[in-house]
Parts: sequence; C-alpha cells; structure tokens
Amino acid sequence: MNAIVALCHFCELHGPRTLFCTEVLHSPLPQGAGSGDISGQNEQAEEEEGGIQMSSRIRSHSPAEGASADSSSPGPKKSDMCEASGCRSLAGGHPGYVSHDKETSIKYVSHQHPNHPQLFSIVRQACVRSLSCEVCPGREGPIFFGDEQHGFVFSHTFFIKDSLARGFQRWYSIITIMMDRIYLINSWPFLLGKIRGIIDELQGKALKVFEAEQYGCPQRAQRMNTAFTPFLHQRNGNAARSLTSLTNDENLWACLHTSFAWLLKACGSRLTEKLLEGAPTEDTLVQMEKLADLKEESEGWDGSEEEEKPSSQPDVVEGQELSKCSPETSLMPDCNSWNVSHRRLSVFRSLRHMRQVLGASAFRMLAWHVLMGNQVIWKARDMDLVQSAFDVLRTMLPIGCVRIIPYSDQYEEAYRCNFLGLSPHVQIPSHILSSEFAVLVEVRAATRSSLYPTLFDDEQSLNKYEFVVTSGSPVAADRVGPTILNKIEAALTNQNLSVDVVDQCLVCLKEEWMNKVKVLFKFTKVDSRPKEDTQKLLSILGAAEEDNVKLLKFWMTGLSKTYKSHLMSTVRSPTSSESRN
Repeated sequence: MNAIVALCHFCELHGPRTLFCTEVLHSPLPQGAGSGDISGQNEQAEEEEGGIQMSSRIRSHSPAEGASADSSSPGPKKSDMCEASGCRSLAGGHPGYVSHDKETSIKYVSHQHPNHPQLFSIVRQACVRSLSCEVCPGREGPIFFGDEQHGFVFSHTFFIKDSLARGFQRWYSIITIMMDRIYLINSWPFLLGKIRGIIDELQGKALKVFEAEQYGCPQRAQRMNTAFTPFLHQRNGNAARSLTSLTNDENLWACLHTSFAWLLKACGSRLTEKLLEGAPTEDTLVQMEKLADLKEESEGWDGSEEEEKPSSQPDVVEGQELSKCSPETSLMPDCNSWNVSHRRLSVFRSLRHMRQVLGASAFRMLAWHVLMGNQVIWKARDMDLVQSAFDVLRTMLPIGCVRIIPYSDQYEEAYRCNFLGLSPHVQIPSHILSSEFAVLVEVRAATRSSLYPTLFDDEQSLNKYEFVVTSGSPVAADRVGPTILNKIEAALTNQNLSVDVVDQCLVCLKEEWMNKVKVLFKFTKVDSRPKEDTQKLLSILGAAEEDNVKLLKFWMTGLSKTYKSHLMSTVRSPTSSESRN
C-alpha cells in the first residue's frame, strides 16, 4: 500500500512533532554520500513477520536525510529538539530500520522523518492537524481528514501515562497518510482494529511504569505540598520524557517498525482491484451476497457451536454445496486409493461431452428439466462422476437458482435442492418417480464394452457406465421447448465452436434472459400490471411460449437481493412522494 504510517507526539515545548514514520519504497535505496552499508557496525538481527524479512542492517543516513542538524535537512533543527529526547525517537547517527519484502521486492523504511522534502511537509502538516484541530470528542479516538493536495489521513489520538507530565499523561497519535481517499476509507475497519491493538500495547506498558513510579514516589501529593511555581517556569523545566522511558522498552522502535511495516503490507494485500466490463452481472452480485452471508455466519459461530451443529441432514446453500455421505461411502476414497487416478477420468468435462455421452434425446430431456427448475436426481456409486455432472449442468443456470446436495444417503425434498446426488441403494418415493417435476439419471454398470462411439482418448473410463434418463414427463422430440435450450443445443452441435467459445455463449445467453427476467419482475412485482399487459410484454420479449414463461418465473428466484432492493427503492419512492402531494 502506497502510504506512510507515523507516530506523532504533542510536546509542551514545541507543539506537535513527528516521532517515527514508516514509508514504502519501490526502488532501490540510494547510497548516501560518503556512507555505505553499516552491516559491521551494529549487532545484526533478522526476523520474519508476515512474509517480510526484518533487518536492522541499514545504510547510514546522509546529512540531507534528517540524521544531522544540517540546515539542508527537512527535519527540525537541533535547537528545537527536547533535551530529554521527548521529540526524538532514534538517537543521533542511528541508521533507522528497513524491511525487505521478498515477494514484491518492496522495502519498508522507518526513521524519524521522511527523506523526501515534499513527503516531510505532508507528514508534518498531518501531524499538526492530528494533534491540534482535527480531533474527535474526548481528544482520544479515530478521525478522518485531508484533501487532494496534501493527502488523506486516518488519525487515531491517544494518551500515554506519565507521572511527571502535566495532568499525568502525554498526547500521541498514529496517522496513516495516502492519496487514495476511497482506498483509505474502505480500509477504516482494518486500520482501526490493528492500530487500536498497537495503542493498547503501548498504553499497557506505560501504565505499568506509571503505577510503579506512583507507588515509589506519589507525584500528586508532592505537587500539592510544593510552593506555587509560575507556569512558564515549570513548563521550561519539565521537558518531556522519551516514549522508550515511559514504556520501559528499549526495543520499542524496532517493534513499532515491525508493526507499521506489517500494517502497510497487510492493508495493501487485503484489497485488490478487479476489472469489470460494464455493470456487474447478476451472478457476480449473487456471489458477493453469498460470500458476505458466509462471512457473517462464520463470525457468528464459535467452536462449541460448530461441534454441536446437527448433522442429521445434508447442508445446502444456494449456489454452493456441502456433501453428506454415509459412513460406507465416506470411506471409499481411502479403501480404493489405488484406483483414484482411474476414477478421476470418469467425469464430465463440458456440456458437449455430456451430450455426446448421454445422447441427444436424453440430454435434451435432462437440460429441459434443469432449465425449468425441476429436481435433477443422479444415482451412482461414483461421487466424482455425480459432482462433475452437477458442475457441468449448473452452468446453464444463474447462480442464484442453483441448490446442490452432491451426495446423500437419503432422499431430500425439491424445496431443499434442485440437484441431488444419491447412492444406488437409496429408495426414491414413488410419487417423485412419476412426477413431471423431476428427472432421474441412473448410472449402471454397462452390459457391453462400449455403448457409444469413443470420441475422446480418456472417454474409455465412461464406457463402463450406462446412463438411463427417466421422467414422469418426458420431453417429446418435436416439442419446441424454451428458446434458450434450442440456442444451447445449436452451439453444442456446432463443431466449429470450441468449448471455451461455447462457455462464453452460455454466459451471454444467461445474461440475455436474466435481463428479460428483470423486466418481467419490475412489470409484475413492482408495477403490479394486469395479466393482459403481461402477455403483451412477453410477446415483445419473445417469451410468450409456455416453456419460456415457466423458465422466466423460475429464473426470477435467482435475482440478487441487491437488485430487488434497489428496484423497490428507486421505483416506489417517486410514487409514495406523489401520493403525499
């Protein structure tokens, strides 16, 4: 993340001061004039933290980098520094700290002030604002401010206990500065939690020192017993102590460098950019909603709840699945591990492959039931084969319409899943077998060595199976069927189209029909138009046939909650305002 993290302090003598900052460098570190690597000067220590190599082997700062009192330095002059190092983090001549990210070749450099004069000015201004005018009520907590010219700042102010300070506390802030306002705002929850953890650790260490000093020599009673001293005289004689003294931690700055460097790396890794061409599709919106729901559920579960979670029924999530197998089937992969490589070939690779294996008529019947939202049941011993079949068939549907139980030892009702995998011994209710709203695919052992022509080299593994597709409502060969099914079959039979091109055709066809679903949803659910107007609309959309209407009604259940809520709010709000008038 292209940002700077800094620790700031409000000095009673000099006002806001920058104590320590960590910045990101994408280019090699320049060598200072007359100074080289100091790998032999200090005791070397390297540690790994979050994939970053932490090392104290850093080049010496040149005079122009704030390590000396030269007038060309962007840092404050020596005369402005506290005598007791209250405004100083690293001692004079200290080279600072650097971390090398081996994965990205990025270096995280920490010192008291940024080397670049422009960056020094930006950090200095953010420091002053964070400890003067830009504070939250109570003077302790997070706040956001900034502009396009000087960057945007996430600031968290806090107090550190000091038995010698006025009011027994010192005022500090940790600020994060970057030019990307949206990125910084989206990182607010992450930065708040991590920076709050750093602050808690600092305050905890300082509190122990404060309590120990108060126990040995209570300052409150001593101040009350002393004679009155003019404020200015007392102020000039009470220079701020360093943060290392307040926390009694000599390795404080090395630890802060580690924390700040990790913060910059982790915050930059948690958000990634994804190129979207046009508006997001319904599948994208549904996927985002499912991920958000799963995240909320996982955060709400604790260890005990997970252990006590009932397992009497298979778990199913729209668009996702969790398998539930009997003890016998769950042991099959271990018992037949020698045959795993062979079994992996017994899978369907694409819709075209499935059509060639099942046959044109059987595939059309199966695809018709899939598109209509009827329950598709597969009975087989090979779980991998069933899973691959569902992975292929689900590509014909929007993600919001997919509910899968990959493998179960008992029949599940259609309201729980529209794709159901069963072991061969499971009994299916008779009313389901004769229902027009279900289709059954039984995978049996083949009676002959080859039941269909071998079109692929690895198709020999499927020759051992015989696929029987049955339904209480078989699709007649001369039935027109939904328009999208005819287009899908046309794409599958066109050998000039590769599998990748067919996949893109499926995406385009689904998006075309989802747009029709959106129009129908607004027309019927939001505007509440009569049936006569609905029939006219279906004719305009080219979906007046019975199968097309059934398809649109089923696909309407796959619309994202985001789209539905947006449509309700944007369409009904003008109507409600007009009724008030």
